[in-house]
Amino acid sequence: MTVKKQFKNIIFDVGDVLLSYRWKEMLMDYGLDENEAQKVGELIFDDDEKLWTFFDLGTVSEEELIAMYAKKHPAFGEVIGWFIRHGEFMHVPRPKVWKRVHELKQKGYGIYILSNYSEVLFNKHTRYADFLEDADGILVSYMVNKIKPDFAIYEELLNRFSLKKEECIFFDDRKENVDAANDFGIHAVRVLSQEGLLKDLEMFG
Repeated sequence: MTVKKQFKNIIFDVGDVLLSYRWKEMLMDYGLDENEAQKVGELIFDDDEKLWTFFDLGTVSEEELIAMYAKKHPAFGEVIGWFIRHGEFMHVPRPKVWKRVHELKQKGYGIYILSNYSEVLFNKHTRYADFLEDADGILVSYMVNKIKPDFAIYEELLNRFSLKKEECIFFDDRKENVDAANDFGIHAVRVLSQEGLLKDLEMFG
């Protein structure tokens, strides 16, 4: 990939971009075997009612979300509740990426964060995150009750920080978010691994 001269601003998602997740390992720490951990993770994140989305939107509290899962999956209510309450054990820093973000900031690029997150987990996962110090702007779904891949959150980012879409490039791990950003007019690149992201960031010199 070659850098396009017009890119002045680099937008990063957080989960599986600036951080990794160890949700399966966390559930195994609780005492589940690997198959059980996989099953519970799917109940949490691949729920057909998209309960987790309400959390990211900021429309339900942590305890309200736990109650919703307990009602729907009573056999797993206790472990899901523990998982949600102890999100500080879920994330894994990517210091090599944080260092690269800092270097890009020093080169003069605008650094922005655009992520789907609940307030409580965002605060837990970024408590010691160096990249926040380099961010020129941060927009998280819970702040505006809007969520990727809805065009509205991309529009909110541009308006809030006076950005031009043609001057921005966006890195996100989820295909639907990348596709939506590209359709909206922001050049977007899908992140499949930490190594791939670091390779892609070489385009900026």
